[in-house]
Amino acid sequence: MGDQYHGQQQQYGQQQQYGQQQYGQQQYGQQQYGQQQYGQQQYDQQQYNQGQQYNQGQWQQQQQQQPPPPPQNNNGGYDQGGYNYGPPPAYSYNPPKANDEKYGFEQAFKIDKPKYNDIWAGILLILVFAGFVAVSVLALRGYATGLPGKGISDTNTFSINSNTLILFACALGAAFVLSIAYLGLARTFPKAFIWVTGILNLIFGFGTAIYYLYKKNYSAGIVFLIFAVFTAFAFWTWIPRIPFSALMLRTSIDVSKKYGHVYIVSLVGGLLATALGAWFSATLVGIYVRWEPSPNNPHCGPNGSNCSQSTVIGLIAFITFAMYWITEWLKNTIHTIICGVYGAWYFAVHNFPKDATRSSAKRALTYSFGSIAFGSLIVAIIQFLRQLCSVARQQSGQEGGIGGFIGMAFFCVLQCLLGIIEWAVEFVNRYAYAHIALYGKKYIAAAKDTWKMIKDRGIDALVNECLIGPVLSFGALFVGYACALLAYLYLQITNPVYNRSGGFTPVILAFAFLIGFQIANIFTTPISSGIETIFVAAGWDPQVMINDHPELYQEMVRLYPRVQQVIYDR
Repeated sequence: MGDQYHGQQQQYGQQQQYGQQQYGQQQYGQQQYGQQQYGQQQYDQQQYNQGQQYNQGQWQQQQQQQPPPPPQNNNGGYDQGGYNYGPPPAYSYNPPKANDEKYGFEQAFKIDKPKYNDIWAGILLILVFAGFVAVSVLALRGYATGLPGKGISDTNTFSINSNTLILFACALGAAFVLSIAYLGLARTFPKAFIWVTGILNLIFGFGTAIYYLYKKNYSAGIVFLIFAVFTAFAFWTWIPRIPFSALMLRTSIDVSKKYGHVYIVSLVGGLLATALGAWFSATLVGIYVRWEPSPNNPHCGPNGSNCSQSTVIGLIAFITFAMYWITEWLKNTIHTIICGVYGAWYFAVHNFPKDATRSSAKRALTYSFGSIAFGSLIVAIIQFLRQLCSVARQQSGQEGGIGGFIGMAFFCVLQCLLGIIEWAVEFVNRYAYAHIALYGKKYIAAAKDTWKMIKDRGIDALVNECLIGPVLSFGALFVGYACALLAYLYLQITNPVYNRSGGFTPVILAFAFLIGFQIANIFTTPISSGIETIFVAAGWDPQVMINDHPELYQEMVRLYPRVQQVIYDR
């Protein structure tokens, strides 16, 4: 299949027609704007906002003349200020043939030679999951035969026990309910959703900081206060960009209601994430009950054999890393499936494949399984390091004194630096997975192609203008902090014997936050997936947006005029 690309007096690609047919009597290259037909509809007399008319290959303004487009170079791109904006990369969309009843997602986004990509990452993920299962079996067996405690009134005084298990169960329930409510808010009130997220984070951030300081937990109080101040500053800078973000959110929500099974995928993913969180919590408690060294632990020998603190730390580090990687893979798999649905809507809105969700899921779980695991591995390593910094920071804060304050400040700065790196990697990943969803490339190749397209086509300007990513991140933080606060209140009320000195508080709060944050991230993934796919697809072929989604394009230009420059001038 060959692709033809439009350009000013230049043809891109192999000068073949899509699927050996004209796409609504339109040829990419040497085409006349304003006289093309799509599905027997003419756009030559349609007026766009801001007094612009797209007619006969040029934009005309009613009151002032637009500057001529920049000169072309030998590579088919444009030189603007010395920067080469090349032609958009080829995409392999096959429009349906007439009376083609078998037309579906696999035919629309056909992979010529499908193969399993990044197999090593997929195999490694399976091995890590198998290791997690093995550790879990041993830990849960030790929990059942040791001194797990009896409900809230525990008999185990040397490690976390059934009291903590109930705590994690409460955190799981809170994370599930809050995530469902947050997703429902986004679906029902798209514009208010952004405001509510910012206000809730401000109230909760400052309220939590004040509460911790009142309880003389200064390390947690100072950290929450810093985050609250940062949130307030970020929200203040958001306000001018809220209208454009609300438009993109509303578009994503509208598509999710009409096409595919977006919310079913989200619900299934959320249930799996909750189940994984419960499994992880039980395994964590089981490790402490089975291997925590203590004379009261029946699993330890007279001289402390069969138990050691290093074993506990090592196993907890392993299951924490495994938890991060597995949940990150689950989140990115959901994201890739949803990207396939939105990609089908963007390129084939008039012939939407009915099997888009099913076929996209099949591709994500087979050929792209290793690629998704590869990208998830990079993020999981960074998240794991951030988790270690979080625990170390809280423990330094509990030590008190100048040394404790210096240690807390050091780990706080290190955690922030890791957060910036994580954001950069996830930014590339999210858009690379949209490429993988439709075209089945390897992770590295998809990341390189997508990043080059984003920079060359100027899509980064749209990404920076849209707030949905930060809003959802703040929403997940809200759920994570709520779970951490619930865990803290639970410890204060029940006052378990094993934590009378407060030694386990940092660990428990960190894992309660982890559970809430990851579950909320998975539930809200489909919201951002649609917006990210629209941006990437607009970079691959902007003319499809102008032709097939004119109302969206006009509204985007009205709210953010630079969209015209990003999509057309380049």
